[in-house]
Amino acid sequence: MTKTSLICGSIAFDKIMQYHGRFGETLLADQLHRVNVSFLVPTLRTEYGGCAVNIAYNLKLLGGEPLIMGTIGQDGGDYLDRMEQQGLATNAIRTIENAYTAQCFVTADLDGNQINAFHPGAMQFSHENSLADYLPLRVAIVAPDGRDGMIKHARDCAERGVPFIFDPGQQLPMFSGDELLTFIDQASYLACNDYEFEMVMDRTGLPLQDIAARLDALIVTRGEAGSDIYAGGEHHKIPAVPAASVVDPTGCGDAYRAGLLFGIANDLDWPTTGRLASLLGSIKIAHQGGQNHGFTRQEIADKFEAAFGYRF
Repeated sequence: MTKTSLICGSIAFDKIMQYHGRFGETLLADQLHRVNVSFLVPTLRTEYGGCAVNIAYNLKLLGGEPLIMGTIGQDGGDYLDRMEQQGLATNAIRTIENAYTAQCFVTADLDGNQINAFHPGAMQFSHENSLADYLPLRVAIVAPDGRDGMIKHARDCAERGVPFIFDPGQQLPMFSGDELLTFIDQASYLACNDYEFEMVMDRTGLPLQDIAARLDALIVTRGEAGSDIYAGGEHHKIPAVPAASVVDPTGCGDAYRAGLLFGIANDLDWPTTGRLASLLGSIKIAHQGGQNHGFTRQEIADKFEAAFGYRF
């Protein structure tokens, strides 16, 4: 049986800029209706990002079999080369010649506040991809992507009998309560952070127990408080793994989801799957960016045993 995990989601560049001041000292509360300001940002760095590649990167390090299905722009050649150098398959990535790769422009001040702008670019064409071209699949994830693409990929998974994780992430506000209910009924698993899940409950009008009953598993992450997995009528409380240092939370959720995919593809139980996912998030947070950390399968097995007292 194949262990391939299809990862549907964004492929993006993150432009990170640091403002050496405080937004609150420049933005006037009584003048926000006519803002015209410029922030000098002496430092700028570009990070390779996007949910799909972040997830695939971590899953590949684990020894999993990720297949990224997404869209990249005319400026994505270097990114494709980088993925191939990392051993990631790129045959399911479509290049959109008349668009730029999705990009997030982040300006942060000295207090950690951020002003962001996101250009979806090629991501808006993600619905042009079809998972039917890549069957059979063990599991899939529908992560944040173009709205039409997320709807199409979830429907395709359901129609083709491919179990999938619905991970709405930052795209959650795009969907109505009825649309979220459709996703939940199509999906085998739902993964959200605690804030996102509160929004899911609010929009659907359903309490946690009713949502969990519609799924094989509901996964809710809670940062340093760990995570909760509700599956088969059981509640598994997953502890957080203390990080060596807290450097950058960007991509921690994606690392966690790579652990979920690995556990599902390899038929691990939910307590083990959740603990592995938690460990990956802890490793990632100690590094800048979503794809600058590394580990071997042996190293992760040793860290897992040190944290939880058994090997997976």
